[in-house]
Amino acid sequence: MALTHLGQPSSVPASPGEAVLDYVPNPRAGALYLVRFAAPEFTTLCPVTGQPDFAHLVIDYAPAETIVESKSLKLFLAAFRNHAGFHEDVTVGIGQRLADEMKPKWLRIGGYWYPRGGIPIDVFWQTGTPPEGLWLPDQGVAPYRGRG
Repeated sequence: MALTHLGQPSSVPASPGEAVLDYVPNPRAGALYLVRFAAPEFTTLCPVTGQPDFAHLVIDYAPAETIVESKSLKLFLAAFRNHAGFHEDVTVGIGQRLADEMKPKWLRIGGYWYPRGGIPIDVFWQTGTPPEGLWLPDQGVAPYRGRG
């Protein structure tokens, strides 16, 4: 297994499409468990105005044969800083790419976006019904309340 980023100097890819996600064998392939990644300072660009958009992403998955290597995931998410996309496209696209490449037993992503035009937009996607017996904690992101 050759890893692209772990243990090596890496820079942020120019775009999400150029980002390489690395996967390693699941060290507990026979166990049903949940992995959570939280990216509370995720940024991308509005495809119309070019202004930055901010979100708190929560990615939960139940691994099958592989797990995603965290440094490669961090670089993939950072590549969105210069990417223009609607909240729905970005959130669902991240979830679909991980699901397509990693092939987990189950995956969900919550995109908790900060207000654009005064309205917060939250986007949720999952691969299907979670496996029976999988512990699913709440994603832990409170609804947006502004300063109040």
